[in-house]
Amino acid sequence: MTDTPFADALAHFAASPLAGADTAREVLRLSLLDWCAVAIAGRQEPVAQVLRALAEDEGGVPQAHAIGMAILVPARMAALVNGTLSHALDYDDTHFAHIGHPSVAVIPAALAMAERVGASGRAMQEAALVGVEASVRTGVWLGRGHYQAGFHQTATAGAIGAGLAAGRLLGLSAAELADVIGLLGTRASGLKSQFGTMGKPFNAGIAAANGVEAALLVSLGFDPRRAGLEGPQGLGPTHHGAGDMGALEGLGQSWRFEEVSHKFHACCHGLHAALEAVAGLLPVDPDGISAIEVVTHPRWLTVCNIAAPATGLEAKFSYAQVMALAALGHDTARLDSYTDALARAPEVVALRGWVDVTSDDRLAESAAIVRLTVNGESREATHDLLAPLPLATRAAKLQAKAEALLGSDAVARLSGLVTENAAPGEIGAALQVFCRSGQLDMS
Repeated sequence: MTDTPFADALAHFAASPLAGADTAREVLRLSLLDWCAVAIAGRQEPVAQVLRALAEDEGGVPQAHAIGMAILVPARMAALVNGTLSHALDYDDTHFAHIGHPSVAVIPAALAMAERVGASGRAMQEAALVGVEASVRTGVWLGRGHYQAGFHQTATAGAIGAGLAAGRLLGLSAAELADVIGLLGTRASGLKSQFGTMGKPFNAGIAAANGVEAALLVSLGFDPRRAGLEGPQGLGPTHHGAGDMGALEGLGQSWRFEEVSHKFHACCHGLHAALEAVAGLLPVDPDGISAIEVVTHPRWLTVCNIAAPATGLEAKFSYAQVMALAALGHDTARLDSYTDALARAPEVVALRGWVDVTSDDRLAESAAIVRLTVNGESREATHDLLAPLPLATRAAKLQAKAEALLGSDAVARLSGLVTENAAPGEIGAALQVFCRSGQLDMS
């Protein structure tokens, strides 16, 4: 097709029939349930209200549901709203190879486009699976340098996955999907400088919206430079991309998305290994604590090491804060553990002073060591988030998480929507009803 082998490989993959992949499909359904739960739970966050206000102000052709809105909106706007509010709590899934959040960029794009074209639930889920896999592979292709330079892979690599999911649902050819990738080379955007503000969840929304927009433009005849991702002056070369062609290994036969990590703490995923480790050392008398040492991979120091968070949003990116919360007995899985008031609470602020965060590049990015000194006695624990977690155990933990957010009755009804038999419009309508009434009316 072109001299862009990475983009061409992704385009051929996204245009091909999807055979087998039973485990990957099951993991995708778990992520879809998790996405619905965190999206509903985030519906009243300030950033969600801002995005819905924008959608109402712009109006447009009614094509898809935007969570919490009484009207249908254009597919691009639905993707923008739903992508943003589903990442508002920072409680969605993460992929450590991708260095980002696959579902919040891709699922909103797939759901909006599926509603627009009237696709089946199976087609929507297959497109979403192709999209999240492509976003992970793109994240690996871009590499750590891209992320460390300040680019947010949820938004940049995520846009590629969103575009391929949307393009697949539009029935684009491999050549046209290569055009989508090329166009997204100039459209993809998102910076880590927004972490701790409304700008971080907005990065997920713009990824979803950019993907829908690029796919629609190509379907209408837009002719971009296909080398926009990896060619001279493309996204990779200009944005510190490594161009790691090993990212294509096993594409179409093995599924990197199966390695996705789901969140069981309502904060940045970089904090979770330390929280799982310290859990094995608690409870203790917090008055007896004289040191909490966290050893993490160096890359997390620029992501979630805000030493003195002043807001609930900043608290989600602070080792010192979450260690103090855990030691004081606060449940870090609860949304109300991340408030402005707790970020400033005297007992929390005092305990933060005992937290020391250091790095060790020999540690896996998914691992952490915590050393706790209480009444002169030191104890230590280690945890790696990539330790094997059976699918049944993962499903049970996600069920419990969703029930904690929404209640058991709502989750029981919601579970019926994440089968391949449910039409995307049914999902959107049910989420819309829930956000207006607090009930999932499936009638």
